[in-house]
Amino acid sequence: MEEKKLIESAKQGDDLAFALLFQDSYQLLVKYLIKITFSYEAAEDLAQDTMAKALEKIQHFNGTSKFSTWLISIATNLFIDMTRKQKREIRFKEQEQSIRKLKWQMQTSDEDWMDTIEALGKLTEEIRIPIILKHYYGYSYAEIGKMLNIAEGTVKSRVHNGIIAVRKELRLDEEDSKNRRSTK
Repeated sequence: MEEKKLIESAKQGDDLAFALLFQDSYQLLVKYLIKITFSYEAAEDLAQDTMAKALEKIQHFNGTSKFSTWLISIATNLFIDMTRKQKREIRFKEQEQSIRKLKWQMQTSDEDWMDTIEALGKLTEEIRIPIILKHYYGYSYAEIGKMLNIAEGTVKSRVHNGIIAVRKELRLDEEDSKNRRSTK
């Protein structure tokens, strides 16, 4: 069944239709949440919260975007709400711990990717999320603005400034690495 028919069925209370819609978008959603939370467990929890919120609000889905885009928007808002509730110091410690865990899990991956993940982890959520949505998922600035309820110009600015910060961080890491090699 095509997405629009499933959405209409879900709006009329068809739980199976909603389950099929959610199942089709689940992997994309969890992978996105892992990238913004740096934690598989938090991503899974947020995905479940997203499902509950989407089920509760399915009547408000207007169909102007894909269902998966709507879910990412809900998940992003839930993530932002979650981080607002946490104290800054606790959030920092958890994020550092999650980055180390993610690094360990990805040791077989390319070192440049690890450096990029670490550099992204040093950015605030409001900068990191638009970068991931733009450069990893390929959303347009306008789509990201709608998802995050911010102006398109704000999205462009955050992506631009974030990329500059990541590049600067990667250059600093490269210089540190060269300095360590030259002192041996």
